[in-house]
Amino acid sequence: MLPLSRREWLTRTGVGMGLLGLTPLLAADRRPTTPPDPASPLAPRPPHYKPKAKRVIHLFANGGPSHVDTWDPKPALAKYAGKTLPTENLKTERKTGAAFPSQFKFKKYGQSGIEVSEIFEKTAAHIDDICVVRSMYADVPNHEPSFLLMNTGESRLVRPSMGSWVTYGLGTENQNLPAYVTMCPGGMPLMESQNWQSGFLPGIYQGTFVDTKHADPEKLIENIRSKAATNSTQRKQLDLLMKLNKAHQQARDADPQLEARIQSFELAYRMQTEASDAFDISKEPQTVRDRYGDHAQGRSLLLARRLIERGVRFVQVSHAPVQPWDSHDDIEREHRRLAGEIDGPIAALLSDLKRLGLFEETLVIWGGEFGRTPVVELPQAGANAGKVNGRDHNHWGFSVWMAGGGVKGGITYGATDEFGFKAVDNRVHVHDLHATILHLLGFDHEAFTYRYAGRDFRLTDVHGKVIRDVLA
Repeated sequence: MLPLSRREWLTRTGVGMGLLGLTPLLAADRRPTTPPDPASPLAPRPPHYKPKAKRVIHLFANGGPSHVDTWDPKPALAKYAGKTLPTENLKTERKTGAAFPSQFKFKKYGQSGIEVSEIFEKTAAHIDDICVVRSMYADVPNHEPSFLLMNTGESRLVRPSMGSWVTYGLGTENQNLPAYVTMCPGGMPLMESQNWQSGFLPGIYQGTFVDTKHADPEKLIENIRSKAATNSTQRKQLDLLMKLNKAHQQARDADPQLEARIQSFELAYRMQTEASDAFDISKEPQTVRDRYGDHAQGRSLLLARRLIERGVRFVQVSHAPVQPWDSHDDIEREHRRLAGEIDGPIAALLSDLKRLGLFEETLVIWGGEFGRTPVVELPQAGANAGKVNGRDHNHWGFSVWMAGGGVKGGITYGATDEFGFKAVDNRVHVHDLHATILHLLGFDHEAFTYRYAGRDFRLTDVHGKVIRDVLA
């Protein structure tokens, strides 16, 4: 073989380097996201690869529950009770003081022996099926941007919510119910519909809000039945309206907003029968209803199970309209009360998912937008009412747990420092959590994009890595 000249060598290796750069692009092309059919935007669609989870229940403990009082025991706080912690850079939003040990007892549960607070004793009975991520962190210690970060992956700008991304990518298994339902008793939570907005995605992927303070299906969903027309009359009216809208749409190059409106009319008609049944918990045996409890949180989680059972893709349940877990004072009383409202329903939900054979394909997530400080918050003008028994916001470290849907149970992942202030071991940003959720649903989060304003957007923006160690 004749030796290569310098020109030939550079030519051949240069082409080779170019092909190396092309490899990841070609790999991405092998994982296309199936675009939805404009005529049936909620029809089921396959993800990039075989998923572990097919549906999601997100239990949003809005307000920022204290991780050191729930899922992340810190005995070192007792040693320094009433004293300044020997740590630097303990930056808090408000003025804080000495170490504040948890007011609750922790106990080991299950074969895994994971320690859980006494206020979540019933949920802890399922700890061998739960993965507790103890090293979460967010960007800022403020509710509004942290709500949006947890729910949409972006803390400032209008972006599609996680549920909207999931329903855009997967569609739904039931065309007679909304693909994405969000529930909160007593009204909307902070940031209201921005938490379940569709953003630049077509409007059909926005969440449907339900106020679960009501038990009657006709109060849960306004105008679920027409009092002025029969089903056959409504069908004729809707067909005429659709004909006019389609003609209007064809003259305007298939406007996606108009298509979303047309689909919403059609869905509203189809919901009249199935939604009434799905939201009527009186059809459940009394023994089942007793396990969930006859109160707003119990009804919400029972409804979440009934919706998932009927093919709804994504259900979010918020604890209350204001930030109930935002315990700047009276944390012992308030956290005990709040956990008492949700602990039994969570245990009932997990038990029911297993009983019905839905657990392995349903991803359940519990957590807030951030955690709380390991030190006490000091009274300020107009705040705390002179009390020194609460905690400030803490985005540096907090806990979230996941169960079912391909998650490894009976483990903890990551850790905060010995006082519970900052995530230090295997830190998990909210983008990483979203990347992991999408992975469990069968999506490569980097390839799962939507073209808007000349850019390919995704839930994880330009960040995020899958937490492989929590996958079963």
